[in-house]
Amino acid sequence: MNWLAACLDRLARLGRFLWSAWAGLAGLALIAAVWQAGHEAYGDFILTAPLDTMKAATRLLREGQAQELLALTTARALTGFALCAVIGTLAGVVAGYSPAVLRLSRPILTLLLGVPPIAWIVLAMIWFGASDMTVAVTILISSTPVVFVGAVEGVTTRDRGLDDMAQVFGAGPLRRFLYVSARQISAQLFPALILALGSAFKVAIMAELLANAGGIGGALARARAMLDIAEALAWVSLAVAALIVVEYILIRPVRAELERWREAAAPWGVKR
Repeated sequence: MNWLAACLDRLARLGRFLWSAWAGLAGLALIAAVWQAGHEAYGDFILTAPLDTMKAATRLLREGQAQELLALTTARALTGFALCAVIGTLAGVVAGYSPAVLRLSRPILTLLLGVPPIAWIVLAMIWFGASDMTVAVTILISSTPVVFVGAVEGVTTRDRGLDDMAQVFGAGPLRRFLYVSARQISAQLFPALILALGSAFKVAIMAELLANAGGIGGALARARAMLDIAEALAWVSLAVAALIVVEYILIRPVRAELERWREAAAPWGVKR
């Protein structure tokens, strides 16, 4: 019966998650309305209509050109994101528990945040050429500080009283971290991961465009050379769609699973 109750609980949370998508659709509709207003004000040469952009994106998908480029850019972005997520989270947790490591990391963090991603792209092109390593290294350097800060904030703002209570009840260090501290850290970590994922896609496309490394960035460079605004916006729309799909398949479900305690702790009838 316990497993049945757990399955029903997960199905109920999945239903609420899908039902909440109407708010996101409303936001996309607002963007489309502003986009259409800009098109009517400035014309096709500056900003094509949303419907024309959708037709161009459909044509790219129908021709089979978009799938390969989307897969290449997404794979590069996810590779860099996975590296920065693992390294940033581990380093941030260690720094959060160790004040000496945190003080040591502050100038390094300032250095990494102070250098713009385009500078790292140029350096990575010199070091690795127009390769996947250029994209992955640029994402790693530019996005790791965001994840690091999120992990540090999660550790330093956790409720230490809950950790002490778990220790009184006989929970060991590893069990206290996994079942008490980690769930509190996730409240600060997941927003940073979502921000890092968006940054990974942006930096990946920027690196592909500047390094002529194929992918969506290379397609954008060709559209720019041909002054094809509809195709350029179509590639941007496809990249955003890929980002949304990855976020809601990869990060949001894990976040919802780890933050079940928030729903249980909310007063009856109160929804976020």
